[in-house]
Amino acid sequence: MKVILRKDVATLGDAGEVVDVKNGYANNYLIPQGMAARATEGALKALETERKQQARKIEEQRKTARDLAAKIEQMSLTVPAKAGESGKLFGTVTSANIADALKAEGIDIDRRKISLDAPIKSLGSYEASVKLFMDVSARLNVTVEAEGQEA
Repeated sequence: MKVILRKDVATLGDAGEVVDVKNGYANNYLIPQGMAARATEGALKALETERKQQARKIEEQRKTARDLAAKIEQMSLTVPAKAGESGKLFGTVTSANIADALKAEGIDIDRRKISLDAPIKSLGSYEASVKLFMDVSARLNVTVEAEGQEA
């Protein structure tokens, strides 16, 4: 019996795939558990339409992410932090601080998508990586300055 998987099944395949299984397995386990549906002609057409819509949606998101990546690559972000006389920070500048500074610039990015090579513990210029989409990321130039100083 051919079925369309609705969820990922470890031994069969990923959601959206059409697989051939035994009748008993499909009727007694996969279909009642909501893991699969019968692969009728109408269901296959609906699946194909859904795939096309999903592909179009992903491509739009990828284009938006590329535009945002270009904008982020062009900008230089300044993050104020409390520092001592020697330029050493009281604490560290984290991805959350960078996300807040980006939000002040009008770009809302989750702090978990910003990664630093090493913790920022002193004044200076650094690079951060921002993951925007599946395969789209950008490098962000971050300058850490002592609070109260002007750029």
